[in-house]
Amino acid sequence: MMRIVLAQLNPIVGDLAGNTQKILDAIAHAKKNKVDLVVFPELSLLGYPPEDLLLLPHLVNAYIGQLPKIISETQGIAVVIGTIRHNLDQSEKPIYNTAAVISDGKLLGYQDKSLLPTYDVFDERRYFEPGLGFTLFEVCGKKVAVTICEDIWRHGDLLKETHYHRDPVKELAALEPDLVVNLSASPYSVPKLAKRFSVCSKAAKTLGCSLLLCNQVGGNDSLIFDGHSLGVDEKGELIACGKGFQEDFVLIDLAAKKTEKLPSDTLKDLHDALVLGIRDYFYKSGFKKACLGLSGGIDSAVVACLAVDALGKDNVIAAAMPSRYSSEGSVEDAKKLAEHLGIELLQIPIEGPFDAYLQLLNPVFKGKAQDVTEENMQARIRGMLLMSLSNKFGYIVLSTGNKSELALGYSTLYGDMCGGLAVISDLTKRQVYALAHWYNREGEVVPKSTIEKAPSAELRPNQKDSDTLPDYEIVDNVVQGYIEECMSPEDICKKWGYPKDIVDGLIVRIHANEYKRRQSPPGLRVTEKSFSTGRRFPIVQRWS
Repeated sequence: MMRIVLAQLNPIVGDLAGNTQKILDAIAHAKKNKVDLVVFPELSLLGYPPEDLLLLPHLVNAYIGQLPKIISETQGIAVVIGTIRHNLDQSEKPIYNTAAVISDGKLLGYQDKSLLPTYDVFDERRYFEPGLGFTLFEVCGKKVAVTICEDIWRHGDLLKETHYHRDPVKELAALEPDLVVNLSASPYSVPKLAKRFSVCSKAAKTLGCSLLLCNQVGGNDSLIFDGHSLGVDEKGELIACGKGFQEDFVLIDLAAKKTEKLPSDTLKDLHDALVLGIRDYFYKSGFKKACLGLSGGIDSAVVACLAVDALGKDNVIAAAMPSRYSSEGSVEDAKKLAEHLGIELLQIPIEGPFDAYLQLLNPVFKGKAQDVTEENMQARIRGMLLMSLSNKFGYIVLSTGNKSELALGYSTLYGDMCGGLAVISDLTKRQVYALAHWYNREGEVVPKSTIEKAPSAELRPNQKDSDTLPDYEIVDNVVQGYIEECMSPEDICKKWGYPKDIVDGLIVRIHANEYKRRQSPPGLRVTEKSFSTGRRFPIVQRWS
């Protein structure tokens, strides 16, 4: 029987030399372990998603020209690797998303991806020509079929935003393969692993053979790939699961299969996803250090914890920037958190510049009462200070707004929305609190008083979020229902029993603040519908 390795790698998009070397190292590792077949993720030579890099003909030619170097290193082993190839028919698109099947130094052929997703974060039909059929490849005396990511998802009946007229799994079942491998670049979201296993299990039972899925791992811009490569047998039972959020070489011996359990620690996975997203955003961009404003509130506290886990305490610099409205408790909470994390905390009070702005604008604002203008002024002073630290020392500023606030515009352009990465922009307020409790599971990291006090921006006397927002449980449920599940206001009211005027008011605010979100830094995606990549709503429209 066959010994197979799923080489769960973390490529850097466009890094031709680096990705090639990773692949060659994995092949050498597999040879040392007497492996028969090594399977790589989708587009592993290029990195996923390459987006409009694929529109550069010289890049396409460079990557296609790299394949012979890999083929020459495959003596005595079989390899299936995700790459691209030219569409010689020139029927529509110039290239295919493909898998090269190689054995013992020879290219056996290609298997092109059949189903090209164009929903949510995917836009593959923009670049690729769809494959039209399937071929069985003889590897180690076995009939092996190759599929690429989406090709098995149609059969799982879990796709909500598209319906394909073809079902590649049924097409393959008629060919009676002995083994099916799937090359994937399947991004993480909170419920994704269970869904991915369900898809693999159902496909394997229909195919009547084992199905092995090799998934990419790593952060690429907003997207986070969790790894968790899977192996299921012909009964649809789990026989292997790769590590989550790190590279892994998953060895599967088809002669000695044993069933396993699927990992199910949702909060740990959420933490690990965000940490990986931060770490790769910095590492792959060539940066080392982050800075953020530490207010004593829950959002900045959780972002600071995640940043330390991702970058190390010596690479995270926090700034406390109190104003006349900052409570003594918040200032102390910021100090306490910095002590718990061991990070540097700069003390930069903003009372001086705030008073200077008030004096400067007093003749212009004469006769006008103070309002949100002066509140936003404080946030913008803080944003300017953080960006100054960024410019002077080469830090990346971490934005600390959560999804609930961004949904409703409870944030300030050029203020707390400043930054290079919005770490928790896809977490609702309740998820932020859940992570804070997770951090405190073995002792206080996030100060207890930070968790227990009422949320407040502290931009005016005795301010609380509840002054202008409904309870966050209501906000979060409406955000989940409307943004992530595309529910109507009526269905939201029916599901949770909320008054129609409250739901309508929140949805109006969601649409009204689209212009703000367009100007926000990229955010890490951890749900099935984030405000970063994958959601495209017009700024100017009247539906709401």
